[in-house]
Amino acid sequence: MAGKAKVVLTDYVWESLDVEKKTLAGLAELVPLQTRKPEEFLPQAADCDALLNTYAGPITAEVMAKMPRCRIIARYGIGVDTIDLEAATKAGIIVTNNPTYCIEEVAEHTMALLLACARKVAFYDRLVRGGRWEVPPGKPMFRLAGSTLGLVGFGNIARQVAVRAASFGMRVLYADPFVKEGQFDVPGRKMEWNDLLRESDFVSVHPPLVPQTRRMVSDEAFSRMKPGAFLVNCSRGPIVDTDALVRALDAKKIAGCALDTTDPEPLPDPHPLRGRDNVIINPHVAWYSEQAMAGLQSGAPNEVRRVLSGEWPVNVVNKAVKGRNRAGL
Repeated sequence: MAGKAKVVLTDYVWESLDVEKKTLAGLAELVPLQTRKPEEFLPQAADCDALLNTYAGPITAEVMAKMPRCRIIARYGIGVDTIDLEAATKAGIIVTNNPTYCIEEVAEHTMALLLACARKVAFYDRLVRGGRWEVPPGKPMFRLAGSTLGLVGFGNIARQVAVRAASFGMRVLYADPFVKEGQFDVPGRKMEWNDLLRESDFVSVHPPLVPQTRRMVSDEAFSRMKPGAFLVNCSRGPIVDTDALVRALDAKKIAGCALDTTDPEPLPDPHPLRGRDNVIINPHVAWYSEQAMAGLQSGAPNEVRRVLSGEWPVNVVNKAVKGRNRAGL
């Protein structure tokens, strides 16, 4: 298609590409793929003008060097841990994400997992399915009101969790070096990381996955938590050291956990985390709702359209690339 830009979609998890086709109509040729690794999408992406990306990666400096015409890498989701941002900036490639499409969904799912831990919902469901109708096996249980929730990270999603948790009568703490006390008009008291671990009945992790947060929930972190505390993770799997989590559960250093994301993902079968009465595992579904899917699917293609039309995109992650990018923006 002479005169049109080439946009390669590395992978996707939805049924229709009507949104992408409509958004890029008249401007670009869309080449949809279903790949997992760069070596699988590079044969098509070598001459692309833009890359739409869901999970395939990692997209390293070496990968970018093989896409000399690429002006933008647009991620459908929030996290950009699979993209080398420094390399992208040096290469003059704009990187965008979609930071707001599923805030409510992940906050709601976090509360759902927290409640499931507190009220042993999944445990009792399995008990009844197995033919038993008994209360004692789930003891002890404690009311949520008056308990303490510790939020690791206090970004958009964590602040929405704080609002919801406060409505249940929970005391909310947070640890985030980039947020000042009272910066946002939402419930929550700022604390140091170690103090938060010691005081929380539930620890919910919400930081981005960066080198500083990878496996930050470690053996040392578990040793500081209450033996009756639960860990909830609706952020990124590698923030929690999986081996350390298994050790903590084996040693009864914590009461249990609820994980929407794991490391590795998907979690192998068999795996030491599977089959435990005090562990809830979901298949990375916290982001999903029909409304969120619509927001997810429209975000990245619109950013690509902006760049290909000579406009500066809305959600640029590597802002230092402005004025020094291949798109001339």
